[in-house]
Order: sequence, then structure tokens, then C-alpha cells
Amino acid sequence: MSQIFLFAVLGLGSGAFIAGIATGLVVMYRGSGIINLAMGAQAMVAGYAFWGFDTGEFGFTVSKWVAVPLALVTVLVLGALMEVLAFRRLRAAAPVAKLVASLGILLFLAAGFTLWFGPQPVNEPSVLPSSNITVVGVGVPESGLIVAATALAMAIALTLLYRFTRFGLATRATAESEASGVLAGLSPNGLAMANTLLASLVVGVLGVLTGSLTSLDPTTVPLLVVPALAAALFARFTSAIVACLVGLAVGVVENLIYYASVQTWFPKDQGTPMPGLDQLLEFLLVVIALFVMGSRLPGRAAVTEKRLPSVPQPQRFVRPTLLCGIVTVVALIVLPYGWREALLTSQVAIVLMLSIVVITGYVGQISIVQLPLAGVAGFTMAHLDEAWNLPFPVGPLLGVLAATLVGLFIGASALRVRGVQLAVVSLAAAVAIEQFWFTNTIWGESNTGNAVADPKIFGLDFGYHAGFLGLDGQLPSPVLGFAFLVVLIVCGLFVVNLRRTNLGQQMLAVRANERAAAGAGISVRNVKLIAFVISSFLAGISGVMAAYSYDSVSANNYDALSSLSIVAFAYVGGITTMTGAIAAGLITTEALLPYIFQTYLDISGSWALLVGGFFLVFNLIFAPNGVGLATRRDLGRLGRLIRRTLTRPGGTPVASLEPAPTEPARAGSREAGL
Repeated sequence: MSQIFLFAVLGLGSGAFIAGIATGLVVMYRGSGIINLAMGAQAMVAGYAFWGFDTGEFGFTVSKWVAVPLALVTVLVLGALMEVLAFRRLRAAAPVAKLVASLGILLFLAAGFTLWFGPQPVNEPSVLPSSNITVVGVGVPESGLIVAATALAMAIALTLLYRFTRFGLATRATAESEASGVLAGLSPNGLAMANTLLASLVVGVLGVLTGSLTSLDPTTVPLLVVPALAAALFARFTSAIVACLVGLAVGVVENLIYYASVQTWFPKDQGTPMPGLDQLLEFLLVVIALFVMGSRLPGRAAVTEKRLPSVPQPQRFVRPTLLCGIVTVVALIVLPYGWREALLTSQVAIVLMLSIVVITGYVGQISIVQLPLAGVAGFTMAHLDEAWNLPFPVGPLLGVLAATLVGLFIGASALRVRGVQLAVVSLAAAVAIEQFWFTNTIWGESNTGNAVADPKIFGLDFGYHAGFLGLDGQLPSPVLGFAFLVVLIVCGLFVVNLRRTNLGQQMLAVRANERAAAGAGISVRNVKLIAFVISSFLAGISGVMAAYSYDSVSANNYDALSSLSIVAFAYVGGITTMTGAIAAGLITTEALLPYIFQTYLDISGSWALLVGGFFLVFNLIFAPNGVGLATRRDLGRLGRLIRRTLTRPGGTPVASLEPAPTEPARAGSREAGL
């Protein structure tokens, strides 16, 4: 029993980190109505700043007591920049656009710090005492109790601030109705900035204090926002104290799971503890929180109209399809193998982007789990092929079916929520699938690898090792690209035609207003479930294609940051059209354009995520419909902004940066190209 108590107390350190991020999420949501997925990345910045100032990483060394305020100033400046350069300029955007903007900031910070400091964890110097104190007869580290008490004290102080001060009253009033707040003389922008700085200060303090207890790395720390989101959901994004207490409890429970993992009775995977159970717990907590109180999560009445990207009805697609098909066939034969591999990756990515077009572009549901669903299909097919040597196309179909069922389960678990809440569920699901499924050798990546046999029908090989080679005589065979092209055209025409059907019209109605759609006799529940089935099916097809393209399946291709980057690239390309899916597929990591940048400019890896995160926010502000539907008006607004910035000493007013109203798609409007 004493060991259990000790591990529970030890979990207060990591729990305080989660609690601090959860408290910051609550504060920022109350102040600006934004669920900031980059909150964990802000805590990471504070920890790295303290480490750099204290160790001389920035070229000079200061004492710890000087490094602490410098680190806090750094994270405060970062919070102010995020508010001014991104969130304030998206004041007129829909909540999903604001959440996606925070996703872009998360990617930008994670990739930037990976490039700067490397992917390996660093040990932050401690500002806390290293002695133990005796509690109930057990010696426990004093540092863990201090950070937990600090997190709780800040949550209590914030609760008192919001309840008993004019600032708190103004924040609550503006959250209820920005229009009423403006009429009362309040400034939504000023209040949003103040609350953003408060949230940044909270996560900065915990980032500095707990960095030495948990270690810092640019991959794990930003994703601590997942358990923090679960805690904030239980607090309904209103109570800092509840968010803090739940965050501390999550840390304690996860550390108890670690204690249980070293016991003989704990489930094992080839002699090692079963991985990913703590991430699975986080996903279940998110689902439970949304199921219990999802329909009662607080909304926010904004002054400006909330708009979503337009969904124009395509008119011409036969001629562009033929033209693109001919160009692709010629490129697969003529271009050397490096270009051919990049083109295959682009085709796989375009099909994956089509799944996002259906679930996000047509129905308005943000799903971050599309890439893991592709991984589910790939790993299922590989394991079935290894176990039973199933003939083609039985294995791929079963893999796609597995992805569809998993996607349907995730969608069904989130039927009571929509928009940003679904993004929270899918993000937690993406992390859980990666850790619990893909890193498990039983149903994920095995120690001997997960090779995939070439697809063959009646002895005809049209896979990676097919007999017909390109002009360079090297693998992969262009035949695989031809097969991918057929699949891509079929999937593309299906998605394009879906927009024209009665089901597509119902999807758009649900996207615009669920209550109005239900009032018109549309079954919102059924439309959502069908959308999840279709999008998961397309994601599964993409996963099967990826397995054949890489000639194997690897967990490294389906990590959580890659899942986030897929959503980022989808938004940059455009989430509502086939043209946008093509644009997004071409700029995805290891696709055609990144291959060109890597080959000729030596820009690859984390640089692609860095650029992708930046352009995601950039697109949301200046071209909210994406590159695929960028209009002359969008380019004109960007040109006017640049001219004003260069010619006006005071810079461009914020009001001029708000997106122009999006015109509804007319019956005769046409999508460029496809």
C-alpha cells in the first residue's frame, strides 16, 4: 500500500503540468472563446526558455532566479503574438477555424523547436528543493507537492479573480454576449488579450517548475494538451478549480498505471508492458466528458458572423480528369524513381484528403483521426496477409473494413457533439490509436517488420515490383502508379458527385445549421454516421495504397504530429473541393512539392511541418477557402495588406485584416478544374 501511495504522489508532478495546461485552456476559452490546442506547446516554450537561459544555450548564462522571469516574459510575448497575429484576425471566423489556427501554431512551435534543439529530450535544471518529506509514514519528494500546490493555488486565485473583480465580471459578460459587452463599453479584444496573457502565465509557471520533473522534448510536451482537454471538458471550460483537480487526478492515475505495468499480472507484449493504456484512458475520459455534458458545453455569442469555407458545386470535371490522368501516366513513365515515389505519395495523400473533404468540408466535423484510420487499414491488411496469406483483394477489403468500423465507433462516440468538440475527441483518438495500436507488436508494428505482398490478379502483378519499369529501369514500377490513378479517379468522382446528390445536400444542411436541418426533416444523426462511414472508408483506401506504396507498414508514418499536419495541409489546400484535395496532396510531407524542395533546396522533415503550420494560419486569415479556391479577391486583399504595411508607419488596423464575408455558392458557380 505504501508503494501505491508513493506512486500516486509522484504522479502529482506530471499531473500538475496537465492541470496547468487545463487551467490555461479554461482561462483562454473564457476570455476569447478559443480552444487553444497550442497551450501545451506554450508550456514547452517556457521550459525550453528557462533551460536555455540557465545553461547558456542562447549564448549567455544567467542565474536561475533571473532565468525564471525571462522564461515567463518569453511565453507572455509568445501569447501576445498569437493573439495579435492569429486569433484576433480570425475574430469573424467560425470556431473551427480558430481551433485549426491553434493547431497550426502547435505544429509551427513543435517543428521549430525540433529544428532548433533536436528531437531528443533535455533535462531542465530544477528550481525546486530535492529533499523528501514524510507523509503517512512514506518519504515523498517535496517538489511534486510544491508544483501541485502551485497549480491549485493559481486555479483558486483565478476563480476568485473572475468571481469578485470587475475584470472577471467584464470577462464573463463578454463571454455571454460580445455585442452586449461592446454596447456596455467593454473591449472584447482587450479582454481577450488580458486573458490570453493570464493563460500564458499559468502554463509558463508550470512549464518552468515541472520541466525538471518530466523532461522536455518538442514531441511529447505539446501533446499533453490531450489529457488537459479531458480535464477542461469535465470543467465545461468554465471552472479553473475543477480543471485543475481533474488534471492532477489524471496525472496520479497515469502514474498508478505505470506502477501496475511493472507487476507480473499486467498484460504483456512480448515480455514488455502493454503500451498505450494511459493514452487509451485519456481518450475514454474525453468521450465520457463529452457524453455526459457535451450538449451543455458553453457557447459564446460573438459580434461578428461565423462563416465556414464555401462549397461550390462542381460543373466541369471530365476534361480536367482526362488531362490530369494523361499527365500522370506520362510522368510515371518518364520521370526518375525519386519523382515516381513522390508522385505515388501524392496520390495516396489526395485520397486521404478526400476523406477530409467529406467529413470536414461537407459536414463541418473536424476529424484529426483520418491518418490513424489509414494506419489501421494498412496494419490490418499486413497482419492478415502474414497470418493467412489472403488473396487480393480480400486483404485490402478487410483492412478498409477495419478502418471503417473504427471510424464509425469514434464517430458514434461523438454524436452528441460537433465542430470543435469532435476535434477534441478525434485528437485523443489519434494519440490513443498510435500508442495503443501501432506500437503494439500484436496488432501493430512487429519486430520483424510488416511487409506487404504485391497485389496480383490472375498472375498479373500491378504492385511495387511489377515487371514494367520506367525509363530509368528502377523501382517502384509505374504500374503501381497506374493502379493508384484508377483508384484516385474513382474516389475523386465519387466525392465530386456526392456534392450533387440529395445526401450531399443534407450534409451541407447539417454543416450550416443542425437544428434547422433537423427541423426540415433531416436525420442529423444518420447523416453524420454516413459521413463517418464514407470518410473512414476513403481513409482506409488511402492506408492500403500507402502500404503498397511503401512496400510495408510502419508506425513512424502515423504519429500524432503527422495526423495534425494532415489536417493542416488539408486546410491549406482547401477542405471543400476536389481541387483543394489535389493541392493538399501535392504539398503533403514526402509528396511532390516537398520532394522538389528537398532535392533542390534541401528543405525537408521538420521544415515541412514548420512551413505547413505557418501557411495554415496564413491561409485561414487571407484565403479561408484554401489554395484550391483562392480568388482574385483574396489575392487583392493580400496585396492591399502588404502595401499598407509597407507604406503606413503604424501598420495595418486589425479591422482591415478580418476576412471578407463569404458569398454563398450559387447554383451556377463552378469549381476551378475538378
